[in-house]
Amino acid sequence: MTISLFSSSFCLLFFLLSPLFSAATHSHHQPRIATHNYRDALSKSIIFFEGQRSGKLPSTQRMSWRSDSALSDGSTMHVDLVGGYYDAGDNVKFGFPMAFTTTMLAWSVVEFGGVMRSELLNAREAIRWATDYLLKATAHPDTIYVQVGDAEKDHACWERPEDMDTPRSVFKIDKNNPGSDVAAETAAALAAASLAFKKTDPTYSKTLARRAIRVFQFADKYRGPYSNGLKPIVCPYYCSYSGYQDELLWGAAWLHKATKNPMYLNYIKVNGHTLGAAESDNTFGWDNKHVGARILLSKEFLVQKVQSLHDYKGHADNFICSIIPGASFSSAQYTPGGLLFKMSDSNMQYVTSTSFLLLTYAKYLTSAHTVVNCGGTTVTPKRLRAIAKKQVDYLLGENPLKMSYMVGYGPRYPQRIHHRGSSLPSISVHPGKIQCSAGFDIMNSQSPNPNILVGAVVGGPDAHDRFPDERSDYEQSEPATYINAPLVGALAYLAHSFGQL
Repeated sequence: MTISLFSSSFCLLFFLLSPLFSAATHSHHQPRIATHNYRDALSKSIIFFEGQRSGKLPSTQRMSWRSDSALSDGSTMHVDLVGGYYDAGDNVKFGFPMAFTTTMLAWSVVEFGGVMRSELLNAREAIRWATDYLLKATAHPDTIYVQVGDAEKDHACWERPEDMDTPRSVFKIDKNNPGSDVAAETAAALAAASLAFKKTDPTYSKTLARRAIRVFQFADKYRGPYSNGLKPIVCPYYCSYSGYQDELLWGAAWLHKATKNPMYLNYIKVNGHTLGAAESDNTFGWDNKHVGARILLSKEFLVQKVQSLHDYKGHADNFICSIIPGASFSSAQYTPGGLLFKMSDSNMQYVTSTSFLLLTYAKYLTSAHTVVNCGGTTVTPKRLRAIAKKQVDYLLGENPLKMSYMVGYGPRYPQRIHHRGSSLPSISVHPGKIQCSAGFDIMNSQSPNPNILVGAVVGGPDAHDRFPDERSDYEQSEPATYINAPLVGALAYLAHSFGQL
């Protein structure tokens, strides 16, 4: 529902009177009483990625019900594409959302790794599992392998990744069939990850940065959306609806940050406007990166004082004003229980990505001793943190159903998530192969999933805060890597600010 000015003013008044709000406005260095164990949630949000691993699992694997899978990926094209992540509840490796997931995990570490303590090692491992794969996928110049698995055939089966017998077809982009969106997102992922490994593994960091430079050149030189040439393969799953301009801006922003090469700043100055820097789209996720690029570039102006990027502070402020309840430019919808609601399919991805951006922008604003002005309403960094905290708290259980939307966190959480590996008995319990269609009996049953995919955040409730917990309901019950990735940074910040780390 769209919040009216009257009701939002009332909400604002309530916020100001609420002890929760006043708690969130204290100095963020001062430990306070928290309603949630954010440290536990952080730990679980990272463990989740181990449940999504493809390939040969390491001896350190903590999600023990998973086993090796897809060990010959790429062999049909005589390339090694073993590894990486399954994006959600199926067994396909989609390069576009995997790259975005990697960028957001890396950004979480770049911004909040300093307060992650013991979880920092685990966060870096989650990034490396993806970047090792992305290095394989970009090993040949002017070629990127962007998908392994036939989504249509994969979705016709309900089987464990360990049992997969559907075609592991390989799809690529190249000079003749470009894909600037997936290529520039891959460059962003490699560049962001190079920053995450800069201190602990400088050699790996340099390898990632060099590859990011090459991949971005390819993205920029051979322009076009990848869903043109690969439409029957990637659509409707991960079509590039927003075009590729946002990824070129986003990729350039990350390369500027990672390499400090002035050519990227110049690229942004020359191309920013044509790449949509000032557009008013306010959705940040695996498809549209404009808002993320605005926030990222605003730091250069706010903190590094790069005057030529002054406009990005204004662009970032416009996004902030669009989601502040009661602000004159607010266009965001919230459920009656207070959850940001963008769309019925996997809405929680927008909750986690927006919460991350709010906390990150609050950090930049605090460094620059400045605020956001939304048509006469002054919005402070404290207010942004309070809004982000409210969204994360809703996700963790402060909602009308008193249900945590993170599997394994809290006393009540989804039991029947739309996830093949979680819903079928593990190899150790059922060593025999479960055939393609045999699993549908379990998929359609009401029995809880036998394997707990710890830390998985599902698509979440509908616009009226309802959640049926049905395995067949992929819109609400399916977890995805790109839902969890931005949450890692948000939880690290909250755990630290409440003195839990």
